Amino acid sequence: MPIRPTVSTFETGTHAMKYISTRGGMPPKSFCEILLGGLAPDGGLTIAESYPQFSQADLAQMAKLNYRDLAFKVISQFVDDIPAADLKALIDKTYTAEVYCNGRKDSKLEDITPVRELEPGLFIQELSNGPTLAFKDMAMQLLGNLFEYVLAREGQEINIVGATSGDTGSAAEYAMRGKKGVNVFMLSPHGKMSPFQRAQMMSLMDANIFNLAITSMFDDCQDIVKAINNDAAFKAKYKVGAVNSINWGRVVAQVVYYFKGYFAVAKNVGDPVDFVVPSGNFGNVCAGHIARQMGLPIRKLVVATNENDVLDEFFRTGSYRPRGLDQTYETSSPSMDITKASNLERFVFDLVGRDAGKLADLWKQVDKGPGFQLSAEDTARMREQFGFISAKSTHADRLVSIREVFEKYGVMIDTHTADGYKGAKDTRETGIPMVILETALPVKFEATVREALGRNPDRPASFVGLEDKPQRCEVLPADAEAVKAFVAKQIDA
Repeated sequence: MPIRPTVSTFETGTHAMKYISTRGGMPPKSFCEILLGGLAPDGGLTIAESYPQFSQADLAQMAKLNYRDLAFKVISQFVDDIPAADLKALIDKTYTAEVYCNGRKDSKLEDITPVRELEPGLFIQELSNGPTLAFKDMAMQLLGNLFEYVLAREGQEINIVGATSGDTGSAAEYAMRGKKGVNVFMLSPHGKMSPFQRAQMMSLMDANIFNLAITSMFDDCQDIVKAINNDAAFKAKYKVGAVNSINWGRVVAQVVYYFKGYFAVAKNVGDPVDFVVPSGNFGNVCAGHIARQMGLPIRKLVVATNENDVLDEFFRTGSYRPRGLDQTYETSSPSMDITKASNLERFVFDLVGRDAGKLADLWKQVDKGPGFQLSAEDTARMREQFGFISAKSTHADRLVSIREVFEKYGVMIDTHTADGYKGAKDTRETGIPMVILETALPVKFEATVREALGRNPDRPASFVGLEDKPQRCEVLPADAEAVKAFVAKQIDA
């Protein structure tokens, strides 16, 4: 049942939290005012005016909390316009063992994101126990409940136009299916996802779900979504919102599991811990950056990439140069086949001292091509002040990593988590606990797992025969006007 909104207002954080644009062209707004949207009106990304701060004493108390209470403690710092009781009810409704279990009977699932020790000092944090078997569920399930709550309170409807390279789409659709006042139009690169990923999305027959297969790569899908968001008249007329990783609500929800993972492996609160994060669009690791800025003692954030190594190049050299489709590779970790990292703008905003003018100038160079080069000082500060380093993995590396983790530890991992494992091996330092963030369950990428291990991964009973179910989607060209025409036709019908 939806949570019934209360009438009163409540400041849940320690101070009134407002949001601005990375490019400086938006007056401060509240959480609910930015929740349903994508890009800020000036083309930037919404971001908190300042990050809430936790002291070591705060962290010591938080270490004792279960996932739901920890999520409320963290998320409430970013929300000042949802009553505390309502926010707590939404969080409690979201993070349950029933939602994050996939039919498994395991006492650790009550932890929501259980941590598995591979060997002393090396861990994998399970983030893929949700309905679609990928870490995107951690934020998207909460976002679906938040959307329904806010829309009911305001008496509004929303039409979500999003893009996916594989996992965001299914997570969004499973979170939003059947939600009152919500339609989902999800763009994906035609023929570029795994059969399991494709079937997860396109076998959904809910009346409010529309899958659009775009005859190009993910970056074009993402560009179309940005173009629609930048069409103010269309966006207003058709009440367009976003659930992609640029959505601030998603980023905030993802911050929580860094705290949970840290508390699970740190011997003492205050000890340093490193995290390895497979990353394409920079949303997942951006949440880690925010957790670190809030006072969580993360020492290093390792950005693990595949052959599409724009982020690896950026963190090594300070050069950010998104590539064209002719230089975007189809890989065996397809959810990271991205060369334009949308959330990177939020980190660079912090890196340049929150100077919106400087940030806007840098992104003009991105929009016009080929990109920008940071100063030597800013390049050094990424590592020294903000703790970022990076690593790269290839298909051959993934096969080795999947085989090694299975033979050495008895754990089967997916291709993206394998990129993280390779990043861990490349960057791990003695004496510092290192947590690899799991990206998805291996069943979503059966072909590569079979190539590595000679056998298929197990799949939850509810997904047996998934690829045999009827599927529906609309194949469209990589053209924003064609997508807008389809959206308008469905809404106006």
